[in-house]
Amino acid sequence: MTKKTTPQNLQQAICDLMMEQASKEWNAKQIASRLGFRSDEQRKLIENALNKLLGTGKLRSSGPGKFKAVIFDRFVEGILDVNAHGSAYLIPDGGGNDIYIGPNDLNRALHKDRVKICLFAQRKDGKNSGEVIEILERARTEFVGIVERKAGFAFLVPDDRRMHVDIYIPNDKLNKAGHGMKAIARITDWPVDFNNPFGEITEVLGKPGINEVEMNAIIAEYGFPLSFPKEVEAQAEKITYTPPAEEIKKRRDFRAVPTFTIDPEDAKDFDDAISFQVLSDNRFEIGVHIADVSHYVKPGSPLDKEAYDRGTSIYLVDRVVPMLPEKLSNGVCSLRANEDKLCFAAVFEMDEKGHIHKEWFGKTVIHSNRRFAYEEVQQVIESQSGPFAYELLQLNALAKIMRNERFKNGAISFETEEVKFKLDEQGNPLGVYTKIRKEAHKLIEDFMLLANKKVAELLGKNKKNCVYRVHELPNIDKLTQFSTIAARFGYRINAQSEKQISKLLNNLLQEVEGKPEQNLLQQMAIRTMAKAYYTTKKTSHYGLAFDYYTHFTSPIRRYPDLMTHRLLEHFLEKETDKTSDLENKCKHSSEREQRAAEAERASIKYKQVEYLNQFLGKVFEGIISGVTEWGIYVEIIENKCEGMIRLGSLQDDFYEYDEANYRVIGRKKKIIHQLGDKLKVKVIKTDLVKRTIDFQLIK
Repeated sequence: MTKKTTPQNLQQAICDLMMEQASKEWNAKQIASRLGFRSDEQRKLIENALNKLLGTGKLRSSGPGKFKAVIFDRFVEGILDVNAHGSAYLIPDGGGNDIYIGPNDLNRALHKDRVKICLFAQRKDGKNSGEVIEILERARTEFVGIVERKAGFAFLVPDDRRMHVDIYIPNDKLNKAGHGMKAIARITDWPVDFNNPFGEITEVLGKPGINEVEMNAIIAEYGFPLSFPKEVEAQAEKITYTPPAEEIKKRRDFRAVPTFTIDPEDAKDFDDAISFQVLSDNRFEIGVHIADVSHYVKPGSPLDKEAYDRGTSIYLVDRVVPMLPEKLSNGVCSLRANEDKLCFAAVFEMDEKGHIHKEWFGKTVIHSNRRFAYEEVQQVIESQSGPFAYELLQLNALAKIMRNERFKNGAISFETEEVKFKLDEQGNPLGVYTKIRKEAHKLIEDFMLLANKKVAELLGKNKKNCVYRVHELPNIDKLTQFSTIAARFGYRINAQSEKQISKLLNNLLQEVEGKPEQNLLQQMAIRTMAKAYYTTKKTSHYGLAFDYYTHFTSPIRRYPDLMTHRLLEHFLEKETDKTSDLENKCKHSSEREQRAAEAERASIKYKQVEYLNQFLGKVFEGIISGVTEWGIYVEIIENKCEGMIRLGSLQDDFYEYDEANYRVIGRKKKIIHQLGDKLKVKVIKTDLVKRTIDFQLIK
């Protein structure tokens, strides 16, 4: 130290030193050594300077006597996306590029937590990295996993591979959970001096590998409750099935008009019904009647709070986890045949060419004459005879007109293959089949789209609050990557405009139908699209080619539809809209929808593993559906089950991952395995608990 050294100079020297390795932890001794400070007096100056820098925010404490640099005023907030290896990316609130967070810089933050980070100096490759300095909001505190008991304590090892730490469970918090049992644990504390969070077992699910246990585990893993609170069930039980006579008098009565529902054969919650009657001048009055859930579920009630928290019903392979208690979802609100039901309707006067001459929105009462399954309606359409044949054939003709008009305007036809399982009474998979969408499915869908579109137009054009369902333009980078993959199969996508994109995608999706690569290219095409979401901000729906679009037609199973019903009622009754915090409710609904979709995919994956367990050692033909640094994903053509060939299992060469081209390349022999390649695989291992399938490549 020289006489010219000042506290300010020393602080700057410390900052400069620590910024050279911004991700490194430093202590006073290391800093003193690097700066050439040897004496006790000089080291005391270092300690004083470090304490001053802590006060300015330029440094932060990362543990007892440890310090890290902070780039002052360069903070970012966002959502963490943690991977199975323990590192993460921050998705910034305001958009922009993702920011890498190393495993040692997460600082107790977990997957999907909302956090504040400080940015490190920009890396040589131009990418940003940082460190979590504050957890703003935990995404979840409950986790599903396997209990591992030790002497005097236990750990819950989470099923979710993105949960990178086990949860410490004291013996008195085990709630009778035995070793090896699947259970739910809640994090109760995370002491500063401990690497693992502390928790307690809140529910024991049972023995791993049993269908009921694993399905409940999936529900809990994605943050949905396994049952309804008692006060919610109690409120539902007080509601009577028969609509009060005084309420019926307030509504437009459609009970004498031919009305029916069209749903899957195993459906129990009927949200929507169609009424049809012939008017003069070759016109028809078509009513889209939707269960009036808002009449029974009032804002702020226990039923409403629970429905909002859930956000949506979840459709797993073998069950439905409803948004509303069964008394409402399958009973009071469900538009069952031969019962009077309260509805909210969009009614259209149309001619034979599909032109709408009048439209009306309001509360109705109906009496459904028939509960149709899709298969029954399809039979009527194909044979042109049967119950309500005239009505169904007219509706189908109008639906075709609306559909063609939509595609003409640039809508995209995502006719994806839906894989279904044949299950026995215990839920074991007996077979796999692909559900094909026919005209009966499209008929009802087209009229639901019409109602959703017209409700959104009514609210939007009158400058009223609306919960829009929006879908933005495709991601150009993803579209370019997709066109490269499609070209390998002989399909061209070289679009210069928005309408060209939709036209070329539709042509491709039509061409691949029935071919081995159909599922792969359909799924990739969907991934090029931006995710649809809910918002109060007016934005168009690209996939449907609608300027205005909302969700109005499924309030039994989607909370945004319930919000839309309330907003529409406020408008029609000329009431002051007292809805608060609508945009945050939209964000919550979008998040719950995404979680429900992930839970549904997890249940499908579990059944795929369970199904292939009976085919260990069997060889199948497959198609490469994904490539990563640790393995090659392969989808079996015959049954659409997906598993992995681990790169370490390929003995003929050492393979390197080529991320830019979705492939792996052998270092010596230069053999290439790339996305879309067909190959043969043998099923060598299935793991029901981890929901994984291992394949071996067959030459």
